[in-house]
Amino acid sequence: MAQAAEAARTVIMTVDDDPGVSRAVARDLRRRYGASYRIVRAESGESALDALRELKLRGDLVAVILADYRMPRMNGIEFLEQALDIYPGARRVLLTAYADTGAAIDAINVVDLDHYLLKPWDPPEEKLYPVLDDLLEAWRRSDHRPVPSTKVVGHRWSARSSDVREFLARNQVPYRWYSADEPEGRRLLTAAGEDGTRLPVVITPDGTPLVEPESVDLAARVGLATTPEADFYDLVVIGGGPAGLGAAVYGASEGLRTVLVERSATGGQAGQSSRIENYLGFPDGVSGAQLTDRARRQATKFGAEILTAREVTGLEVNGGARVVRFSDGSAVAAHSVILATGVSYRRLAAPGCDELGGCGVFYGSALTEAAACQGHDVYIVGGANSAGQAAMYLSRFAKSVTLLVRGPDLTASMSYYLIQQIDRAPNISVRCGAVVEGAHGDGRLERLTLRDTDSGQTELVDAQWLFVFIGAAPLTDWLDGTVLRDERGFILAGPDLTPDGRPPEDWELDRPPYHLETSVPGVFVAGDARAESAKRVASAVGEGAMAVMLVHRYLEQS
Repeated sequence: MAQAAEAARTVIMTVDDDPGVSRAVARDLRRRYGASYRIVRAESGESALDALRELKLRGDLVAVILADYRMPRMNGIEFLEQALDIYPGARRVLLTAYADTGAAIDAINVVDLDHYLLKPWDPPEEKLYPVLDDLLEAWRRSDHRPVPSTKVVGHRWSARSSDVREFLARNQVPYRWYSADEPEGRRLLTAAGEDGTRLPVVITPDGTPLVEPESVDLAARVGLATTPEADFYDLVVIGGGPAGLGAAVYGASEGLRTVLVERSATGGQAGQSSRIENYLGFPDGVSGAQLTDRARRQATKFGAEILTAREVTGLEVNGGARVVRFSDGSAVAAHSVILATGVSYRRLAAPGCDELGGCGVFYGSALTEAAACQGHDVYIVGGANSAGQAAMYLSRFAKSVTLLVRGPDLTASMSYYLIQQIDRAPNISVRCGAVVEGAHGDGRLERLTLRDTDSGQTELVDAQWLFVFIGAAPLTDWLDGTVLRDERGFILAGPDLTPDGRPPEDWELDRPPYHLETSVPGVFVAGDARAESAKRVASAVGEGAMAVMLVHRYLEQS
C-alpha cells in the first residue's frame, strides 16, 4: 500500500519546446510507465522549473527528467543545471540531435548527466525504454525517500523558528527541520520564492509556504482544529494541561458535549517533561509527550472537541449561559466552564535574557533543542522537579549539565527520587546559592554572568544553552473582575471563598460554592491555577475529574 502511494506521487518529467515532440515523448512514456508513474510535460525550461518547485513544495518525488537540448531562452543544459538544485536525486537525460552530441558530452560534467538520447528514439522499445528502465531502477535503489509532509526552514538561533518547532512537536505534528544555511534548506526556500530574510518558512502538506506564520494560522494549515463545531456546549474546558485533559475525558465520557480550548499545545508544563516517574500506574516512568498524546486521543475518542491556538480573553455571564470570548472577537457559550489554565514559567529579569530568548535561553524544557546540545555545556536554573527532570534528560546529550539553585540545597522543592538520580549522574553538578546576573552573546547565547548569593562574587562562564525553571505564575489576568483571585493571581474556589462561613458578596445562590467552584456559579477551577493547589500531575488530573462531577451537580440543580 505504501509503495503504491509513493509510486502514484512519483513523477517522470519531459521538457521540449516543440509541442509535437513534447506530446510524442509524453505518449511513449505513458504507454510504458503511466500505470506506475505520473508523467508531467512542459514546453519550456521556465514552466518546467515552476512545475518542479510546486512538486517540491507538495513533497512529491521526481525520478527522471528528460530535457531537449535546443530550447529558446533556456537550453536543456541550463534547465537541468537549475533542476539539479531542486531535485538533486532525479536522473537527468538530455534529448539531442546528432549534431549536438558534443554538447551532450560536455553536459555530463556540467550537470552530472546520466544519459543522452539521440532523436528520433524510434522504436522506443529499443532506444528509449531500456535506458529509462535502468535509470528508474537506479533511482529506486537510491535514498529517495520523501520527507514528512510538513517542512520547516529556519535558522538555529532564531527565536521564532524555535517557537514553531516547539509548537509542532508539542502538538504531535510530524515535521522535518531544514537549516536555511544548508543546501536542501536553500532549495526549499528557492522553491517557495523566498530569499531567507524572513524565517521560518513552513511548507504545509499541500505545498503552501507560510512565512513567519502565527500559531493560529499554522495550526489551521497543519490539520489542527481551531474553530468550534457548535455555538453552545454543556461544558467548555479552558486549558489543555493534565487538569483540562482530565476534565475533557470525564466530561465527554459522561455524556456532556465538551470542548477544550488550548492557547498553545495540550499537555501544559507536564507535557514538556522528559520523564515523569512518580505518576500512578507507570512504574517505568512516562514522558510528558506520551502522557499528553494518550490523554488527547482518549478525550477525542469519547467525542470531546479540542481547539488549538485559540487564546481566551474574556468570560461573561449571560443568564444561564457562560460565554467564553476569544482574542479574534468570536465566542462560544456553555452551561458550565472549567478553568484549567495552569501556570507559565516566570521570566529571568537578568539583563540580556529577554534579547536572547529562543536563541540559547529557553523557558521550560524545549525538548526539540536537546539533540543540538550534543557535546555542549548546559545550564539549568531552578530547583524543583521540572528542573531536575530536564537535567536528567539533557545529560544524555550534553557534555555537562549545571543546576543553578538559589537555595541551600534541592530538598525544599525536588522529589527525593530525582535528587538521588542527579547525585548518581556523572555529568550533572549542582551549584547552590547561585543566580544568573546576565546573559551575553551576539545573536545567540555565548556567556553567562553568575553570582554567588552568599559572597556576592560574580563569575563569567562560557554557555550556549540556558533552560529556566524558576517558579510559575498563573495565566489568569484575563479573569480580573470576573472571578475572585488571591494576591498572586491564583483562583479562589470552594472553602477559600467562605473563610468566615459566608459566601462571596455577589453570590446569588442559596447554597455555598461547591468545592472547586469559583465566585461565579457554574464556573469551576482545576489544577495549578487554583489557589493552594498541590502542583502535581496526579492531583491536577484528579481535580479535573472532580470538577466534572461538580458540573453534573450544578446542572442538575440549575
